[in-house]
Amino acid sequence: MIAVAALVGGTAIGGGAAYGVVQWAPQWLPGMHKQPAASEFVPTGTILAPITFADGRLSGYVSFECQLEVPKGKGEEVTKQLPVLLNAVNMRSYRQPLASGPDGMIPNLDVFRRVVMDAAREVYGPELVRRAVITQAAPI
Repeated sequence: MIAVAALVGGTAIGGGAAYGVVQWAPQWLPGMHKQPAASEFVPTGTILAPITFADGRLSGYVSFECQLEVPKGKGEEVTKQLPVLLNAVNMRSYRQPLASGPDGMIPNLDVFRRVVMDAAREVYGPELVRRAVITQAAPI
C-alpha cells in the first residue's frame, strides 16, 4: 500500500515539475528555444486624430506617426490596404478619449495604440499585424 502511494505521489510530483519547467523555464531545456519570426515594419504615414475628453469635448488635434509590425514579406499587402486602415482609425479615434494631462493636450498613447490595433484587426484580420509602434506624436 505504501509503495503504491509512493509511486502515485512521485509520478504527480515529477509530472508537475516537468510541466512547470516547460511552462516557466523553457530555457533550461535543450532544443526548446524558438527563433523569433522574421518581421518588417510598415509606416502608416501621418495620422491626424482628434484629442477628446471622456465626456466627448474636443481638446485639440494630434498628429501621429506609427509603424505596423507584420511578418516578413507581407509589407506590400499591408501597404496596399493603408487607406482602408486610416479610414478605420479615423472612424474610431473620435469616439475614444485620447486626452490626458491637466489641460487635455497630451495624447494617451496606449489608447491610440489600441485604436490602431483594433482597426488593423478589422482591416487585415486578427493575425497579420503583430503590433503597432507609435514613433511620433505631436499636438497641433
